[in-house]
Amino acid sequence: MIKADLHVHTMRSIDSYMTYQQLIEACQAKGINCIAVADHGTTLGAREMSGIAPFKIIICEEVRTPYGEIMGMFLHEDIPDRIPVDEAIRRIREQGGLVCIPHPYDLVRPSAFRNEKALQSVADKADIIEVYNSRSLFPGTEKKARALALQHGKLISAGSDAHSPSEIGYAIVEMQDFNGPREFLASLKDAVIHSRKSSPLIHFLSVTARLDKNINR
Repeated sequence: MIKADLHVHTMRSIDSYMTYQQLIEACQAKGINCIAVADHGTTLGAREMSGIAPFKIIICEEVRTPYGEIMGMFLHEDIPDRIPVDEAIRRIREQGGLVCIPHPYDLVRPSAFRNEKALQSVADKADIIEVYNSRSLFPGTEKKARALALQHGKLISAGSDAHSPSEIGYAIVEMQDFNGPREFLASLKDAVIHSRKSSPLIHFLSVTARLDKNINR
């Protein structure tokens, strides 16, 4: 069995300062031996982490579309940001990757899919719906996300969405070890999920990082 946090960020995201070493140390301290690194608009952090981390790294990217972010999993290279939904899904599939919808219905983040028509359409094409996201503040979003996954017969996942070391492990997926996307889906089907909410104040760290990085660009 492995303990996975299936949604984390690094300093390569515009709204995070978490270094690779901080991320590795936080995972080791909490017994996590698999993470999905899903930086905004780039796979660079995930690819660099995969070369130095002493545990399994799933190379991912959160890709912005006009309706919300789509997470590509098991990628090999970057997917352009700010592209149409169908193009994002096509590019993920071309790399042999999986399509995950992160934090659907989240009322706080503008990056979340909330439009019901768009969500129904993308859920039908996805592999995974992220039902548990530690940064999603309102429990009602989890109920809606789970209902969406059940409606479309999709697997569910969980992630801390950590942008800082203290958040790592707030959502853990216990699952059988795997090699590649097909085995991952098979393992996720029988996974056990443990999750709790981050402090709402965590969002201020991301806002500060985003503002600071934009100013210093």
